[in-house]
Amino acid sequence: MRLSPVVNPGPLRLLLVTLAAVLVAALICAGVFALYGVSPLEAYRSMLGSTLGDPVGLSEVARRFIPLLLIGAGLALAYRAQFVNIGGEGQLLLGAVGGSGIALFLPPGPWTLPLMFLLGALAGGLWAWIAVWLKVRYRVNEIVTTLMLNYVAVSLVLYLINGPWKGRNVQGYVYSDLFPDAATLPVLGGTQVHWPTLVLGVLVAAGLQFLLTRSVFGYRLRVVGENPAAAGYAGISAGRVMTLAALITGGAAGLAGVGEVAGIHHRLIEPGQLSLGYGFTAVIVAWLARGNPLAALLTAPLMGVILAGGDVLKIDQNMPFRIVDVFSGVMLLCLIVSELFVQNRVRLGTGRAHG
Repeated sequence: MRLSPVVNPGPLRLLLVTLAAVLVAALICAGVFALYGVSPLEAYRSMLGSTLGDPVGLSEVARRFIPLLLIGAGLALAYRAQFVNIGGEGQLLLGAVGGSGIALFLPPGPWTLPLMFLLGALAGGLWAWIAVWLKVRYRVNEIVTTLMLNYVAVSLVLYLINGPWKGRNVQGYVYSDLFPDAATLPVLGGTQVHWPTLVLGVLVAAGLQFLLTRSVFGYRLRVVGENPAAAGYAGISAGRVMTLAALITGGAAGLAGVGEVAGIHHRLIEPGQLSLGYGFTAVIVAWLARGNPLAALLTAPLMGVILAGGDVLKIDQNMPFRIVDVFSGVMLLCLIVSELFVQNRVRLGTGRAHG
């Protein structure tokens, strides 16, 4: 067997290889279910039936879809500039901190929610800016810095809710006071789907797609991502483009953080409860979207089903919730490997490869 390069692989090839990667990931996870003593068919039937086939399950998928869409759309943009941001989790937490600060310490009013989203986006963007500044200024690998900043963000939230922002009447619990009514988002009846953030997510995805494909900045971003040397010859500052992309990406994740605290929890709580690994799962959302923010509208629900399905497996099949981490990890691995088959055609035989 040998590989021959494919020049400019078309969208059909991209789609088929991606679907094959998702299928292989599902088969590998079926093996994991079997090793755990759970019938793979029963596990998948339970996951799909209790999420897509049940109104409550659908609302849980929609609830998870919101942060995955916001973070995934932003990451898709950043990846087109070759800024590999793994820090969506930390940027979401910083957005939650920014929004909570407004809710807890400013007098409530009609300005509260807009200010929460504004400061949340700013906080998330600045958290991403730290990594891009280190990359541009000192050539520090952004994968390492964004990943490490996640843990710093976790520590910061824990410090706040255990110290200066700890609620006055929470006794032994660790979280802040409840937000005033002016700092809470409306939800769809009987669910935790905070629809204003959902609408915001759709607008952000559409706006980023427009920015990427219909603006001068989008053109420069694509040039920097596809050929940094050519960008330099054309007078395009790769550092400036990546910095702006990182600020936008972090800002979108910050919006997701505000949505979680203002729409669901109504207070600042422990990081593990505030985010169910949205920042990490959104990496797969962005990868599946292949650098198109608007495509996150299709890929985010898929990962929303997997996250919501983790709850189902925990209850119905007595499996650990973290089985979703296994699912996500296997899928990401398969997607990364699938790039080999996007860029190359498999040929049987031992002859010399031709282009």
